[in-house]
Amino acid sequence: MTKSFAALALTLATVLGAATLNPLPVLAQAAPPAPAAAPAQPASTLPGGASSLQETYQDWQVACLQQGAGKRCALTQQQADPQSRQRVMAIELTTVGDKAEGVLVLPFGLALDKGVTLQIDDGPVGQPLRFRTCLPAGCLVPLSFDARMLATLRRGTAVKAKVTTDDGRETVLSISLKGLASALDRTAALLR
Repeated sequence: MTKSFAALALTLATVLGAATLNPLPVLAQAAPPAPAAAPAQPASTLPGGASSLQETYQDWQVACLQQGAGKRCALTQQQADPQSRQRVMAIELTTVGDKAEGVLVLPFGLALDKGVTLQIDDGPVGQPLRFRTCLPAGCLVPLSFDARMLATLRRGTAVKAKVTTDDGRETVLSISLKGLASALDRTAALLR
């Protein structure tokens, strides 16, 4: 599973590049010492040599951060209550081969033992997914989508996440799939 995106950004922002140590040259008796090579900087694999990148694909955002010689990329979507401006839902995914893994962050006040069910458009309702834990940012539900499910998500328009509140009311949160296919493709390309 991926870390929360805020934790990922904080982790990557505080990582220092590894120092390159040049060993002392071995001197041959007849050969003059070779000039010291300049320390090699890890080449950025993000476009334009950037250390970070953020792009928007309709309702999805793609973000990448350079981490030493590697990088971390994810696609996210957040929804907030228009009146209180508090986050109601966030989803973060990263591609792993032909799969996607991530986390769904939901608000407090839910019946955790009921889990969350997902339904793509008017398709079949999936099995309940269990909450992993709750943190100050919200309650986390691990996500894992295989290639077949990703193909269905790419063709869909919305995922309905059905939850039950502590007082027994069922609530449906809609996760837009507009731009998901492009965001998945871009994330996969950036991770290559």
